[in-house]
Amino acid sequence: MTVFLDSSALVKRYAEEPGADDVRSLENGVACAIARVEVPAAIWRKCRLGELHAEAAAVLVEQFEWEWFGDEDSEPLLAVVAVTDTVLDEAARACARHGLRAYDAVQLGAAIVARVADGGLTRFACFDRGLSDAALLEAFVVVP
Repeated sequence: MTVFLDSSALVKRYAEEPGADDVRSLENGVACAIARVEVPAAIWRKCRLGELHAEAAAVLVEQFEWEWFGDEDSEPLLAVVAVTDTVLDEAARACARHGLRAYDAVQLGAAIVARVADGGLTRFACFDRGLSDAALLEAFVVVP
């Protein structure tokens, strides 16, 4: 079964936070292209706040990028939904329906578009209350 991982969930694949083990056990992940910036930004923020040393942050970002891009021997571990006009249209509607912040709406819009392409995408991994509530209202099963 496929699962959409928003950036709050993806960060937990790399940083030790509550819920990290649950997220790391998820397979067949799909993410929005904006996570390419949001995840490293969150990791480097932890560094600025003194929660991680710079060396550790660099290793975590490198691991994220390897999983995001893959390499000559392996495919990326995530399917990525591009930020298209269709995703932005869904995001704009999600703002109206759920009162979401802009990037949260883009995450939800990407999940909705991905679900149209892959009917098996029923789960939405998220650790943001407002976005989780909106995903539930859009008929996703919120995990973990």
